[in-house]
Amino acid sequence: MNILILGSGGREHALAWAVKQNPKCDRLIVAPGNAGIALLAEVAAIDPCDAAAVLACVEENAVDFVIIGPEAPLAAGVADALRAAGVLTFGPSAAAAQLEASKSFTKEICDACGAPTAAWARFNDLDAALAYVRAQGAPIVVKADGLAAGKGVIVAMTLDEAEVGLREIFGGAFGAAGAEVVIEEFMAGEEASFFILSDGVNVLPVGTAQDHKRVGDGDTGPNTGGMGAYSPAPVLSAAIQEQVLAEIVRPTVAEMARRGMPFQGVLYAGLMIENGRARLVEYNVRFGDPECQVLMLRLGGQALDLLQACAEGRLDQITAQWAEDCALTVVLAAQGYPGAYVKGGEIKGLDTLPETASQMVFHAGTTAKDGKITATGGRVLNVTARAATLAEAQKRAYEMVDAIDWPEGFCRRDIGWRAL
Repeated sequence: MNILILGSGGREHALAWAVKQNPKCDRLIVAPGNAGIALLAEVAAIDPCDAAAVLACVEENAVDFVIIGPEAPLAAGVADALRAAGVLTFGPSAAAAQLEASKSFTKEICDACGAPTAAWARFNDLDAALAYVRAQGAPIVVKADGLAAGKGVIVAMTLDEAEVGLREIFGGAFGAAGAEVVIEEFMAGEEASFFILSDGVNVLPVGTAQDHKRVGDGDTGPNTGGMGAYSPAPVLSAAIQEQVLAEIVRPTVAEMARRGMPFQGVLYAGLMIENGRARLVEYNVRFGDPECQVLMLRLGGQALDLLQACAEGRLDQITAQWAEDCALTVVLAAQGYPGAYVKGGEIKGLDTLPETASQMVFHAGTTAKDGKITATGGRVLNVTARAATLAEAQKRAYEMVDAIDWPEGFCRRDIGWRAL
């Protein structure tokens, strides 16, 4: 098969790495890719949100299967354009992608199918939102309704934090994503991520993970897109997974089909777990980043078979095979992230690191120029390792981190602490 993956981050590098392990993959193109992806696949300099450019690339290269990595092309309807042209595609329609693109849409779906989630209200007016928050009190959660690259959520422990957050969102901090705000009750417990493939009818669990959202050790400082992750998530027991499938995921998939927008792709269910039960925090409609990196290291080449079965509507005929092991990834970010960060620093030492089925550095925000790898993003590298135990995976990952020479970079030193 000739395969095209859309995207340029660590998630797409991990997907490309896993797909490449499968003997069915004859040719692999990633658009637009990054410096790390260019070492294992062809890269095409096209905008993944430009459906016409994507279709032209598919035609020119006789592509058999397209895997859409990030959320923006999904919300832009690229999957719809590909399917309309008869191209086998992994990723939901723009209508189904509203499960991530609109927080209020997800809440309406949960209400319609009875899925357990936080109580909520929606506002498009600052004064009304402020009045609601003051009436409810803190802690409380404030979310920009639209896509804000994982950053439009404020978990406000005080009324002051909630009010500052609302003024920021309505003041344009997240652009069009903040035209509406969803305010939710604060849910206590432990957060975890559950990944489920859906072909519109059938659902298939493909792994659990926990990520570390806050920038500093001990889960301190502002929220980021994710500073590290590990898989599996011990808190997501088999019993809780079954509860989530029965009460949240299957009812969601059935409700989406009932509305004429069947969900085909990966559902990333962000969950809050307390007293042995899970409630839905949010859905994403793509593999998480950096959760994808640990999932792909553990799944390996079978990932392509699973994604293809999903796209072809035959998830009821396949299961995911898991080794009894653990994987952990540490994000190396540029100084200043998640605020204004340093760009252009050279990264040395990557060529000395192992690239095996149990140790990989996935690139997220890198560019190759004149034989050098430079940092061009906020989250730049995902240093990933797997081993028989989480403690050993953590040790391996940090040994690799310490071998990288990049003075402008930083990382958390406690990834995996909850499970360990």
